[in-house]
Formats: sequence, structure tokens, C-alpha cells
Amino acid sequence: MMDSTDQIDQVRDDFITRMGVIAMGEGLPRMAGQVFAMLVFEGEPIAFGALSRRLSVSRATISTSIRLLEERGLIRRVNKTGDRQDYFQLADDAYAAMTKYALAGTRHAKSEINDTISKLPEEAEGVRQRLDTFAAFYDTISAALDDVATRVSKPKN
Repeated sequence: MMDSTDQIDQVRDDFITRMGVIAMGEGLPRMAGQVFAMLVFEGEPIAFGALSRRLSVSRATISTSIRLLEERGLIRRVNKTGDRQDYFQLADDAYAAMTKYALAGTRHAKSEINDTISKLPEEAEGVRQRLDTFAAFYDTISAALDDVATRVSKPKN
């Protein structure tokens, strides 16, 4: 029979693996998704070296993932007094940052659609209508993401 510590470890490992796959589906490296998932699951700062050991990957791979996650505002670097290692934890507003990144993507897609519409000749009314509907789809997603970003943003102290 599995004790609760083993069960939690198994659930954590499965979660980390699945979040890596989801990250890949969203255009991120699998390892960035796994690092993020570990920080979410653990809920406390984790040392750079511990991330490498616990995920069984090179320090270079962790470094690349850390840099990407920091650039997107999803994690932050913290220090522990008397310890020379870098530690990482989930950023205070990580979910708002994720939402804002998705929002930028939807706005970019709508801009590309509108650019295409502007190049169509007058007689391409059917194409224009379909592209207008497509642009409206992105407007709806953008409005929803804007609402989500507001809801998940933590007030700055």
C-alpha cells in the first residue's frame, strides 16, 4: 500500500509531466512548463540546483527555462540569507502575466486579419465577411481575456 508521501510524489510528478505537455501545446518548451508546474505545486522557493536535480535535466536546460519564465513575468528570483544559490518562486502576479501574454497574442492575430482585410479588392465581399467574422471572434476572446487579467491581478502594495 502506498503511503501519502509516495502518493503526493506520484501526483506531483504526473502533474509536472502533464503541464510540460500543455506548455508545448501553447508554444513553450516542455521544460519551461515543467519548471513552472513544480514551482506552482511546491509553493515555496526552489534552488536552481534542486530544480535541475528534481527534473533530471542539465543546469543549462534549467537556465534556458528560467530565463524564459522570468522574461514573461511568471517566476521571480529570490535570495536566502547566507545562501549563495539562486532560488525561484512563482511571481506574485504570474496568472495575470499569463493572461496578458495570451491577450497580446489575440490582439496580434486580429491585427493580422485586419491587415489582410485592408488588402482585399472591393469585389471580395464573401472573403471580407468571413474575415470580419474571424476578427470578431478575436475581439470576443480579447474582451474575455481582458476581463480575466483584471480579475486575477493582485493589487500592488
